[in-house]
Amino acid sequence: MTIAEIKQNAETKMHKSVEAFKTELQKIRTGRAHPGILDQVHVEYYGSHVPISQVANVSLLDARTISVQPWEKGMGAKIEKAIRESDLGLNPSSQGDLIRVPMPPLSEERRRDLVKICKHTAEEAKVAVRNVRRDANEHAKKLLKDKLVTEDEERRGQEDVQKLTDRTVVEIDKLASAKEAEIMAV
Repeated sequence: MTIAEIKQNAETKMHKSVEAFKTELQKIRTGRAHPGILDQVHVEYYGSHVPISQVANVSLLDARTISVQPWEKGMGAKIEKAIRESDLGLNPSSQGDLIRVPMPPLSEERRRDLVKICKHTAEEAKVAVRNVRRDANEHAKKLLKDKLVTEDEERRGQEDVQKLTDRTVVEIDKLASAKEAEIMAV
């Protein structure tokens, strides 16, 4: 592997981290209900933790209510408990086999909580990008140790990866601040 391949690999992985961050931002609600909100909630199913969408039908009843229809009778209570214990601040109610998840209107306090979640998600994305940088630098150091590149090439490669990391972190910050402004808009 050459320094150029290491940089290309790092750039690809950082781009994937940004895309994953964008996907996570879409899950943070801004007022309306959508089934994707529950994608991050996992429920125990025969000893393993799986997303709710793998054990139930998740759909919209109306603009403010999500319905969850478990495929098995015994799963209703577990799904309800998992939704209640998630950090989404939702309070599901069971009606026979159907679980209704009403979306509370966004109060000022709830908006602040969502901004905190957004910042936490942004920080996780930055950590992922920094891990990619660390891996790329380790690969470059290994090439230097194996005498496949010169010290100058290794140092330039690390500088390029650092610049790429800085650009990616700025992009993540811009996405996060845009989402925070969207959340705080009444």
